[in-house]
Amino acid sequence: MKYILKKRIILPILAVAIFFSTTAFKNDFFEIAKQIEIFTTLFKEINMNYVDDTNPGDLMDTAIKSMLDDLDPYTQFYNEQDVEASRINNAGDYTGIGAKVLTLKDKLVIVEPYKDYAADKAGLKAGDEIIKVDNVTVSNFKDDAANLLQGAAGTEVSVTYKRQGKTNTVKITRESLEIKAVPHYSMVDEKTGYVVLRKFNSKASSETVSAIRSLKNQGATQLILDLRGNPGGLLSEAVNVTNIFVPQNQLVVTTKSKVKKYNKTYYTQREPVDTEIPLVVLVDGKSASASEIVSGALQDMDRAVVVGTRSFGKGLVQRPKPLTYGTQMKITISRYYTPSGRCIQALDYWNRDENGNATRTKKENYNAFKTRNGRAVYDGGGIEPDVEVEFAKQTPITKAIVNENIIFNFATDYYYNNSVEDLKSFDLSDAEFKKFKSYVKTTGFNFETKTERALQDAILVAKEEELDGIISSEYKDLETALKTYKSNAIDGNKEQLKSLLTDEIIKRYFYSEGLYTYYTANNNEIKKAVSILNNPSQYASILR
Repeated sequence: MKYILKKRIILPILAVAIFFSTTAFKNDFFEIAKQIEIFTTLFKEINMNYVDDTNPGDLMDTAIKSMLDDLDPYTQFYNEQDVEASRINNAGDYTGIGAKVLTLKDKLVIVEPYKDYAADKAGLKAGDEIIKVDNVTVSNFKDDAANLLQGAAGTEVSVTYKRQGKTNTVKITRESLEIKAVPHYSMVDEKTGYVVLRKFNSKASSETVSAIRSLKNQGATQLILDLRGNPGGLLSEAVNVTNIFVPQNQLVVTTKSKVKKYNKTYYTQREPVDTEIPLVVLVDGKSASASEIVSGALQDMDRAVVVGTRSFGKGLVQRPKPLTYGTQMKITISRYYTPSGRCIQALDYWNRDENGNATRTKKENYNAFKTRNGRAVYDGGGIEPDVEVEFAKQTPITKAIVNENIIFNFATDYYYNNSVEDLKSFDLSDAEFKKFKSYVKTTGFNFETKTERALQDAILVAKEEELDGIISSEYKDLETALKTYKSNAIDGNKEQLKSLLTDEIIKRYFYSEGLYTYYTANNNEIKKAVSILNNPSQYASILR
């Protein structure tokens, strides 16, 4: 029933949501009014006459979310709780138990308790599985159960959780938590400052400025700005962070839309902190949106050397629109363009493949643009680093293992069976990696490559054309080769997997703060950045 309802309800709501607040609403008034009327009568008839009792709220929620699924993943509907969560994310203020939590179907998993905050003081650890909050069983809670952990500072919440097969209950007093945009900054060596910028909330630029000034007072004459894993945030703060390194009145980003009022240009407005200090910006596949505005602008202006792996490729801009009853909608209103004129959007949500998946811009279809110094940069697939660290680029098997939380779960078991005393010298042994490989087998992990899927599709077509007998031996050879590849794939990605395991294990003992400290001495991307900064001629040649 739900599938049929999705198809019957999506189109009329789509017209309402997209066009209601735009000039298209005026131009297509009759069509919009017609679709609203059709939907209203349909919705009324379903709820009045359907053979079983219906829940109007659930039906509407399904209709809205199904409709938005046909657009891009950033156009979203927010209920009252979602609106508050969004406010917290942008403001950097949070009241709760002080932990990063993953919501699964039947439980909440503590990903990381923040050092010295409520959850940490109550003894919660990464990997703990919360099954009950006060008197509410998580598996029976329809909405995001993580909301149950939030509440006014000073209030108490009872949390029941499982750890290593045992069930425990603890009372936690909620408290206010400041979510820092810059969780860490330090000196890598006597002249290199290192700043981690993890999100673009309203405090991003001010915290970054404070960190840089502090590092310069400690003797920093060159900087590394780490945007790896930064999913973005406020566009205005991306402009302000860029402004730290470039003069006033410099174009940072342009937004273009079908609605004229959303066509805007954003220039730097403030006095910079330092326009000359050598700068390396680190990015990876999880650097998105505002992170790409900053790295793309600094790259286009030849103001920084970008190091790492290709960024995510989110070139779409959203704006919140208030709806009734305290709800809200975030709508993609425009695309953004870096100073050279490139849009780095990687996925095309409007021309999907036969399976309904967004298509990725092919490399041969990228367009070339020029930086101020005449260097070639490209659109269509995120920010391509000036210096790529191949080791850091996740392979399909690595991504699959991460997505299945296998590294996370192995680190949990490791924590309860081992001790780590020295942070900077920690090195996961080959013996432990062998245990990890055995652990992967116990999980039943089996990933399917795109090549396998294509091969299976090909043999189906061959059967339809009665060619399967002719190509059967070749098919079996390819199938055997793929199985051999998959069986050797973990060993083939040993160094990267060891690095990811090391990161997760270190956080268990020394929190994120300890991981950043470990990075300054051991991380390959940081080592590459320092090497470039310490070689002025190489740094200059990259930017020429």
